[in-house]
Amino acid sequence: MTRMVRGAIALAGAVALSLGAVATSGAEQPGADSAQGEVKIGLLLPESKTTRYEKFDRPYIEAKIKELAPDAQIDYYNAAESATTQQQQVNTALAKGDKVLILDAVDAKSIQSSVQKARDAGVKVVAYDRLAQGPVDAYVSYDNRKVGELQGQALLDALGDKAETGQIVMHNGSPTDPNAAEFKAGAHSVLDGKVKIGKEYDTPNWDPNNANQQMSGAISALGKENIVGVYSANDGLAAGIATALKAAGMNVPLTGQDAQLDAIQRLLLGTQTITIQKPYKPEADAAATMAVNLAEGKELPKSLTPTTVTSGSGEKVPATLLTPIVVTKDNIKDTVVKDDMYTVQEICTPTYAAACKEAGLQ
Repeated sequence: MTRMVRGAIALAGAVALSLGAVATSGAEQPGADSAQGEVKIGLLLPESKTTRYEKFDRPYIEAKIKELAPDAQIDYYNAAESATTQQQQVNTALAKGDKVLILDAVDAKSIQSSVQKARDAGVKVVAYDRLAQGPVDAYVSYDNRKVGELQGQALLDALGDKAETGQIVMHNGSPTDPNAAEFKAGAHSVLDGKVKIGKEYDTPNWDPNNANQQMSGAISALGKENIVGVYSANDGLAAGIATALKAAGMNVPLTGQDAQLDAIQRLLLGTQTITIQKPYKPEADAAATMAVNLAEGKELPKSLTPTTVTSGSGEKVPATLLTPIVVTKDNIKDTVVKDDMYTVQEICTPTYAAACKEAGLQ
């Protein structure tokens, strides 16, 4: 197991201990819930194209809320990539009487008026994974600039001497997602001056089809013989990019993020170089614990919000930022398998059996 993986696992353990301490603290305050009334929480997620939201985030958050507050009412909404829909969903949650919103914003800027509306109604907002603008009460995510730095360094490492002779293409993700800007800044801090960036794209709504078209256009414009690597901010984009590369007869270093199952399988085949794992359970548990405490009228302890971040609208927000993990073909067993994201059986379907055996998974 790598030092980075060991460190991330240790941090996740520390977060788990912190969450346990918070839950215990809440149990020692009988009457807090009854004094405030029913625990009613609205969970608003941005989309379902990315596997994580329905497979991991939603069930983990809902399970932790029910663990801490068995009688809690949870109202779930998915905005299907529409900022307008999400604003309407906030209005619905407020009309239902939800006391706390766990909000993963489609558009961090346009949701600001809805966050303000929640504040005016006395409703708390926990920003989840993406830092919404407006008077947010707490935020939980991963160190997103660090994600970009890890991706950029992994790409440079994979390029080796080719970094000095060719060009890369960058796909930075959705311009309405504040995390994308941080991934981009982190990657540029590592890549700038060390490799030539031939083409660079934003990809609205993290759409893999758009990424595919952008990559095909870059290949036509630059020439496939001149492209030595591709920075992709997440695995969804990487899927579209990998298809374009294959169609052009290319196989160059390619990054990603989110440790999606198809990305893990691309690592095994060698058509993607790395992905970034952001273990969902510690993030989900932290958000759920914040929400229950706020719904019960409690102050969030420093152990749960050890740092402060500044949103795009200038608010200082108490926050928890977890540490991401680089996943390669060589540490799949020690990362996504060990963390119960996927079983070996889920990864090693017949198409990938030989690659799994080579990687020591079977």
